[in-house]
Amino acid sequence: MKRILMIVFLSSLIWTVQADAPDDEQLLRAISNKESPLYYPNLMMRYRDGKELSQEEYFHLYYGFAFSEKYRPLTTNTKMDEVQGILARLSIDQPSIRDLDELISATNEAMEHDPFSPKLLNILIFAYGAIGDKAREEVFSRHLNGIFSTIESSGNGLKEKSAMHILMFSHAEDLIASKGWKHLKGRIISRSVEFLPFDFPHNKVKGYYFDYSRIYRNKPEGYVFHRDRTWQFNNLKPRAYK
Repeated sequence: MKRILMIVFLSSLIWTVQADAPDDEQLLRAISNKESPLYYPNLMMRYRDGKELSQEEYFHLYYGFAFSEKYRPLTTNTKMDEVQGILARLSIDQPSIRDLDELISATNEAMEHDPFSPKLLNILIFAYGAIGDKAREEVFSRHLNGIFSTIESSGNGLKEKSAMHILMFSHAEDLIASKGWKHLKGRIISRSVEFLPFDFPHNKVKGYYFDYSRIYRNKPEGYVFHRDRTWQFNNLKPRAYK
């Protein structure tokens, strides 16, 4: 059965977005300094604990993950199979508590591979909202806003030189889906940039450029890029959060 991804639609971002491509040397210095408020283990702990983070903290958290041993963008996230299986049997309109509990558990495990996946964050927003846990629902909504804002702050995506920087191919696809838009097959522009054309122009923009250099740097020798289809599920309606 073909399943349709419905990512959370963001009616507004928390912060005013200004394009600022990541400076890897600065990032590494900041997140490696134990005396810095941007020290990476502390940032990740606050993220996992659901603390409120600034735009600067999300920026260092997201792009700093590229320096982590856990960042393996080209390995398969095996837990996504389990997440998809639960979603396949889940009644979106009247989900059972058991299915929701299993979905939350499997999604959290999948996030060990990709802790900033907009798709997984969206699933947690839905699941916690469905069981009435408003506090966690708001936490993951805030994280989702923070991740999208961070990606959009890295470039405007209108040209190759101002491409938005991503850690996973799916993050680019999810960002476009969050706007309610569809895209066609991506085109590789260079060893570090891909262009994702929209199915039709939006505000005269034909598509976005994304910098995937961090993924390429983690490419094993002899590896051939293989693009999986987006994980999808039916009838999860877009939801707006402030």
